[in-house]
Amino acid sequence: MTPGQTVAAAMSDSLDATLRLVRAQAALVRRFDSRLSGLHGVSLTDFTLLLRLGQAPGGRMRRVDLAGALGLTASGVTRGLAPLERIGLVTREADARDARVAYASLTPTGRRRLKEMVTTAEETAAEVFAPAAWSVEDIALLSALLTRLGGRGLAGH
Repeated sequence: MTPGQTVAAAMSDSLDATLRLVRAQAALVRRFDSRLSGLHGVSLTDFTLLLRLGQAPGGRMRRVDLAGALGLTASGVTRGLAPLERIGLVTREADARDARVAYASLTPTGRRRLKEMVTTAEETAAEVFAPAAWSVEDIALLSALLTRLGGRGLAGH
């Protein structure tokens, strides 16, 4: 930094972009958390966990695979699943052949409630990316750029 130059003026474009992304992410989390918790009693984190389970064959995944799919630790998944188990959306299943392996599985109630949550999340996303402000091309470009940063969306997309 040269004499007389402010910290803000010396900030790099890449740092500025990073901070904008972090703030945008926080705003989106608040918006989704508010809608999902208000209507369904779950957070965005809970929803993404349930959604990943819902995309798995039979609505069931090994906990370690669920952790990998979500970018969490195994203990993080265990902590995330505990309240969902208590409210009856998820159940823990042991592997009949290997006692060390545990599965997380959506309950019938979890499947039904997840469908309702997906509707809420889709409505919220449609509000965020309203056609008046975002074109289809804008959304595709943003998705591609976020993928370059390591972002993963829905399975199959």
